[in-house]
Amino acid sequence: MTMKINPYSLRAERMIMAVILINSVIIFLDASGVHRPFVIYLDILCSFIFLVEMLAKMRVDGVLGYWRSGWNRLDGTLVLLSLPSIFAFFFPITDLSFLLIFRMLRAFRFFRLIHFFPGVEQIGKNFRKALRESFSLFVGYFIVICIFALLSTALFGHISPKYFGTPWDSIYSVFRLFTIEGWYDIPDSIAATYGPWGIFFVRLYFVFLLIIGGVIGLSLINSVFVDAMVSDNNDDVLKRLDQLEQKIDQLIQANAHEPHPLDAKEGTEQ
Repeated sequence: MTMKINPYSLRAERMIMAVILINSVIIFLDASGVHRPFVIYLDILCSFIFLVEMLAKMRVDGVLGYWRSGWNRLDGTLVLLSLPSIFAFFFPITDLSFLLIFRMLRAFRFFRLIHFFPGVEQIGKNFRKALRESFSLFVGYFIVICIFALLSTALFGHISPKYFGTPWDSIYSVFRLFTIEGWYDIPDSIAATYGPWGIFFVRLYFVFLLIIGGVIGLSLINSVFVDAMVSDNNDDVLKRLDQLEQKIDQLIQANAHEPHPLDAKEGTEQ
């Protein structure tokens, strides 16, 4: 009699989580220079366990069914990326740089811990919804960056080629200013080449740029994105409020058709 193990069971998920944590410690030790044989053996064992898990899920869902799931696509991709390190253990590879690349890719196994975050599916759903609703705002924000980048290139390209020599350099510099990163270094380096009035107008220009992009622009993007992230919760609350209002209206209408106790008593006495 053979015992069947469900790879999607809570027990199996807990075991995989423990293996992921152990493998994370192994990767940390290996990156820290601890190249003991037991570390290598444990790493290979963890890779085999992940491979067995993938094959077990394919047996339950089928190959196509397994790859339809977003989580399974993530897990399967990470498992396939780890296969060269397993083969390298049994078959010597002379190109060490090739092996190093795949050893570095093992760090992506940390992403498997996302499975076990509470409410991660709802968070991912809200995140995708927020991206869709904020896409036009992101595009508009990028257009504003490009406009200021071209204007800054025309104004300061010959004075500060490091920051505004080309449109691409200007886009990066304006983005830095919009994120309030080094906003005073760039204007001061440019203003040093001007006289008193030039310094005033240069600083005024960059203060205006900072307010438009760094204060107003980022605040608008953050507010819209966060509002879209929590909109599902708001929709649920609004739905419950609508249901409560409907019940209150029904009670009011029901009481309106019933005679008042005092009115009924007066009618009886008459």
